[in-house]
Amino acid sequence: MKINGCCGAIVVVVVVVVVAQIVNGVVTADEFSIRTVLGTGMDQINQSDDPQKINIGNPFGVEVGPDAALYMTEVTNHRVWRYDPQTKDLRVVAGVGVAGYDGDGGSATEAKLNEPYEVRFDQDGHLFFVEMRNHIVRRIDSKTGVITTVAGTGEAGFGGDGGPAIKAQLNRPHSIALDAAGNLFIADIGNHRIRRVDRQTGLISSIAGTGDREGPVDLQPTKGQPVLGPRALYIVESTLWVALREGNSIWRIDLSRRPWTWQHVAGTGQKGFSGDGGLAKLATFNGPKGITVGPKGNVYVVDTENQVIRCIHLQDATITTIAGRGPDFRGFAGEGVSARQASMGRPHGVGVDARGRVYVGDSENHRVRVIEPQAGIR
Repeated sequence: MKINGCCGAIVVVVVVVVVAQIVNGVVTADEFSIRTVLGTGMDQINQSDDPQKINIGNPFGVEVGPDAALYMTEVTNHRVWRYDPQTKDLRVVAGVGVAGYDGDGGSATEAKLNEPYEVRFDQDGHLFFVEMRNHIVRRIDSKTGVITTVAGTGEAGFGGDGGPAIKAQLNRPHSIALDAAGNLFIADIGNHRIRRVDRQTGLISSIAGTGDREGPVDLQPTKGQPVLGPRALYIVESTLWVALREGNSIWRIDLSRRPWTWQHVAGTGQKGFSGDGGLAKLATFNGPKGITVGPKGNVYVVDTENQVIRCIHLQDATITTIAGRGPDFRGFAGEGVSARQASMGRPHGVGVDARGRVYVGDSENHRVRVIEPQAGIR
């Protein structure tokens, strides 16, 4: 990964940005609180009439659906859940709780899954999710509830570019995103590639990555060039956001302009936990594994191995931590307090609702938690 710039100029910019933050009053730690929405801290399957007593084992992907309900993947018990914050209705929408790969063509609630990692929706309300251990992406029809595989054969590997996605091999895919036209983007992390399935033809291609473990180059084309550990994807309007796990950085691709090129947004590429209050490009991450964009355009990143949630403020290109105490505080603590005083256990997925509430899969604490802004939408 190559990042150009004059060190002296950067120092001046940082000072200006920090002063601007003090003057304009950007987000501070005390402006967010945190609480548990779902999960008990236990991971085994149980039954209860009270949704607050249902165990959610290792929640990873978290997404707010078009119906304003919260959808989450449960890795330990191989299920996908739906939770309505208004009615408190909690139910399984896919999976029987046993690892496997079957059920295509039938009801999603009767299918076997194997470690679902991420969940997204297309413009028609159909639910898509990726199964890391089955090396596939599946789709649930919004009207019938029928489940089908849309990418991957079930066998790990690399192959199939230029052909039907259902005959292509993926290798431990982790995340997915869909654009406004319904084209599917896949973080094929085991192959160090981002792949795209054309909605009209069903054909798959690599839009980024060569299989080499090297970081991208700023402002260079994505196609035919390496990318290191694309872990999390998110699309808003015509922008594809990418979090690189091994690359410890955040990038974006403008899908409205060809050729598609990398644009560096945050992270130096080095592993660490630094940079809060300064330019996002000068910050360090440790294994970011989730990304989303809020209603006001702020980018939220799950900095997993640092046990924190960070916010990139695009208006001034700065970064802050909004939840979590840092890498030395892995665990569970802090309910109904300032979010910066809480501890988390290797969080993964993240989703934001229309009110700016940030939902996080606090994975190893077996909880879904919400980080709530106290001063309006973010």
